[in-house]
Amino acid sequence: MPTLPLNELQITEKDPKTGKLRAVPALHPDQKADRCFVLYKPPPADNSPAQVDEYLERAAFIADDLDWLLALPHNKFWCQVIFDESLQKCLDSYLRYTPRKFDELAGPPSAVGEMQQRLHRSVFLTFLRMSTHKESKDHFISPCAFGEILYNNFLFDIPKMLDLCVLFGKGNQPLLQKMIENIFIQQPSYYSDLDETVPTILQVFSNILQQCGLQSEGASSEPQKLEEKVRMTPGAMPLQELRDVVLYLCDTATTLWAFLDVFPLACQTFQKHDFCSRLASFYEASIPELEAAIKKRRREDSKLLADLWQRLSHSRKKLVEVFHILIYQICLLPILESSCDNIQPFIEDFLQLFSSVLQEKRFLRDYDELFPVAEDVSLLQQASSALDETRTAYILQAVEGAWEGVDRRKAAVVKDSPPSKAPEQPAGPEPGSVAAPTHLKMEEEEECAGAAAATPAPRISGVELDSLISQVKDLLPDLGEGFILACLEHYDYSAEQVINNILEEGLAPALSSLDRSLNRQMQPSPTPLVSSRHNVFQNDEFDVFSRDTVDLSRVQKGRRKGEDTRSLLNDKRAVQEQRQRYSQYSVVVDEVTVAAGGPEALLGRDDYEDEYDDTYDGNQVGANDADSDDELITRRPFTTPQVLRTKVPHEGLEEEEEEEEEEAEEEGPKPDHFVQDPAVLRERAEAQRMAYLARKGYRYDGSSAVTGNPRGHGQSRETTQERRRKEANKGARANHNRRLMADRKRTKGMIPS
Repeated sequence: MPTLPLNELQITEKDPKTGKLRAVPALHPDQKADRCFVLYKPPPADNSPAQVDEYLERAAFIADDLDWLLALPHNKFWCQVIFDESLQKCLDSYLRYTPRKFDELAGPPSAVGEMQQRLHRSVFLTFLRMSTHKESKDHFISPCAFGEILYNNFLFDIPKMLDLCVLFGKGNQPLLQKMIENIFIQQPSYYSDLDETVPTILQVFSNILQQCGLQSEGASSEPQKLEEKVRMTPGAMPLQELRDVVLYLCDTATTLWAFLDVFPLACQTFQKHDFCSRLASFYEASIPELEAAIKKRRREDSKLLADLWQRLSHSRKKLVEVFHILIYQICLLPILESSCDNIQPFIEDFLQLFSSVLQEKRFLRDYDELFPVAEDVSLLQQASSALDETRTAYILQAVEGAWEGVDRRKAAVVKDSPPSKAPEQPAGPEPGSVAAPTHLKMEEEEECAGAAAATPAPRISGVELDSLISQVKDLLPDLGEGFILACLEHYDYSAEQVINNILEEGLAPALSSLDRSLNRQMQPSPTPLVSSRHNVFQNDEFDVFSRDTVDLSRVQKGRRKGEDTRSLLNDKRAVQEQRQRYSQYSVVVDEVTVAAGGPEALLGRDDYEDEYDDTYDGNQVGANDADSDDELITRRPFTTPQVLRTKVPHEGLEEEEEEEEEEAEEEGPKPDHFVQDPAVLRERAEAQRMAYLARKGYRYDGSSAVTGNPRGHGQSRETTQERRRKEANKGARANHNRRLMADRKRTKGMIPS
């Protein structure tokens, strides 16, 4: 028989009035035990013994009651949860008043920390069991009834989920994510509650701006009442009021980030209210003003100001991360998961969202520092070939424009890295084991140092530092430069503050103990080896010490792609360059024609060369010689080197023909025979062929002499010699001395004769 769900299960019990057995529903108010859960109070701030004892006693009552509740069977547990109002008030008080990880604790005693750890674990396990509709095969609630139970009895609501995420998200995110998703799946009505909650969160942003005397875009501009107090700006606000604003902002930003990080499916609901642009506008209006207000209060409580700066930096980081989670879930994640046909609407949403926040320069800088916009645009370019390049270029240009006038140092921002004293949230129980042990260390949280913690003033050196020192020394000449330098470093290189504190005797204790005549220790600068180096590669195109950019396309390591040995040998670019150079040598003018009335003619006529020997000018020396003087006065014609000549087909054959023609001319005129003797022609052709082969280096082959005359007609002496030479040398080629080796074996007696 199948087991019925708890919402349909009937149990049999005795009627207290009649004593008869009766069937009653398993979920009934009568099944609830009479137990009163006390409300939770946070640990005392001053750690007085009386308050510590009170806290320990109250927390012990709550922890014991929750342990008792977790030990109840399935039906008893749900009856207690549904019908016991004191239990719900106890759990609500814990979610409301328990210290957050960014709250300040004054070093509670170890007993308080251990009790808080135990209580934290019990509350988490209680909510975890409340979000589980099926504990086993026999103990479960039908999903439809489970959603109605949660929603109608207010066991969970959106504020509770926000508090659960910020309290238990760190260290228990997988379990908490399954818990929240299961609640929204079983009861979709929570999405409508979330939709009604988003305007409340936006109203929180408006309240912070109103408290700071700032105006946000989109806020309703109502006339101010006469009796209403004028809002002060953060710079003129009292320190305690400024502290409340910063803490409120830190709590809001951290809670919002924790919820979206655990339950990213809520991003679509947030964006229905144009949350991204509203968040960017709030960031642009509030963060710079609050930072300026903290920086101006240097002479007040330094410890409190440092804490406020860390919390404000933490809030900045969380707000930027909230914007990134929304962008990623709404636009980037669907692009990564969808096909190419379905990504165009998401790309359009991305471009539209960033186009709406381009006027928020400070927000763009901080967002681009943590999550570079160029990387997201590159992702879009890889995903779609139809991306609007004009809009993307405009967005990238606006982001670059937001950095104008700002030192763009990509600081190494620690993302989700555990700080030195970060507390560990209670580790959630393993699935299926509700009572698994967990550990908790409630120590002071320093994670607030997040994205842009307070950085020291930039160190000044060189001429600027010398100018500040001389500015102080002009008014106070008796002070030493070393003492002035120490004061400038302590007061962030503000010469006015140094002069004012010295004249009013208001120097810090560390500076008051210094010798006022202390001289400045000049550190010799090391030899600039890079600037003083000189070698053959100085200022060339690859000298990285003299130029900032190098054409990397000119740098090649190894063989280029697509090149082989044949293509390298066929590359005649160097030969072409040298051919043009050598062609200029052939253009030589032996005589220059001088005009009759030109200045050159006058110059040549007036100049007399007294070294000229005119002894033989009247004699005709060599006039009657048979040879001509052309070979003496004619310049040898220029000849292009053969390696630089352009190769022309059949060039070698033409040269050979020219040589043959020259030889034929040297032989003299031949008699003109109408019909020549064929034997003579064959002999002449054979002689020309043998001469040509001799010039080419071919060796004469005496195969015709070896052949000799037919048998019986006798052989000539030449034929006999050639045959003997062939017999002796026949093993030098293919026979490998077979005949010689055979004769040697025969003489050794190895082969019978």
